[in-house]
Amino acid sequence: MNIGGVEVSSKLVLAPMAGVTDLAFREVCRSFGAELTYTEMISSKALMYQDKKTRLLMELGENEHPAAVQLFGSDPVCMGEAAAKVTELSDCDIIDINMGCPVGKVVKAGDGSALMRTPELAARIIEAVRKSSCRPVTVKFRKGFDSGRVNAVEFGKMCEAAGASAIAVHGRTRAQMYSGRADREIIGAVKAAVSIPVIANGDVFSGEDAVRMLKTTGADGVMIGRGAMGYPWIFREAAAALDGREIQSPPAWPDRVRTAVRQFERSAEVLGERTACLEARKHFAWYLKGMPRAAFFKGRIMSVITLDDIYNVSRDILDFLADEERGRRA
Repeated sequence: MNIGGVEVSSKLVLAPMAGVTDLAFREVCRSFGAELTYTEMISSKALMYQDKKTRLLMELGENEHPAAVQLFGSDPVCMGEAAAKVTELSDCDIIDINMGCPVGKVVKAGDGSALMRTPELAARIIEAVRKSSCRPVTVKFRKGFDSGRVNAVEFGKMCEAAGASAIAVHGRTRAQMYSGRADREIIGAVKAAVSIPVIANGDVFSGEDAVRMLKTTGADGVMIGRGAMGYPWIFREAAAALDGREIQSPPAWPDRVRTAVRQFERSAEVLGERTACLEARKHFAWYLKGMPRAAFFKGRIMSVITLDDIYNVSRDILDFLADEERGRRA
């Protein structure tokens, strides 16, 4: 997949997710096969206000390429200025524009998926970002705003005409949020209507799902979001499925716990210990989904504030798992 001259050697893409795809999590996902990663979405206004936390969101890992910084906003001038600022401060390869976020406060401000109701404004935003940066510009959007306004095909054409080098399409409307099933047919229709790369997004929770998504839509890449939360091994499974290789067994619970701890240690290096531990609460809960006695340990996880707290909980989980294994062998 070639995005405006940026070569992406695999079809596997980690979706941008607010509060999830921080640097540490992206690095873990890349270690298991995610080829293209996106930052969490960054407010164009906050960036122009010189917000330190916003600038931290742009930080990339060592050798994190290709990578995209994702911006959101509905003011073409501000978005253009923010794109110029990203170009100045970040060594990202791509600038992505969020036109798909369904969250109420984002939509209420006219940002995210609200822009699917105003394609003329969306086009001006894409043009402003493209003119303000030498980086390729991509756009992520949805099937439409609601069932009465399904305009993904027309919106995709508009993005291409405005200068986007690639688009990512989530097969749900804004009104659906994350309910129901993602519509693969609409993604396929968008792919058939444009000549730029199309990345398919929605309901990819296994390696087999990734294969079906690409086969059904004809898309150039598959974007994995919720399926990677607490399970970055999905990229390894998807890579095997796409290559026709046997998919490895899911990792053992102790391996999942140790991977989670490594992620949190890395997060502490980037964000500071307290912030990293607060973020770790939700990530650790995701990592433990389906594990015996997970509810008990999640209760303890929700109160961690230091790495020592995380080490203590992790040690107790590993001891519990070891006891369980000994019991099975007895």
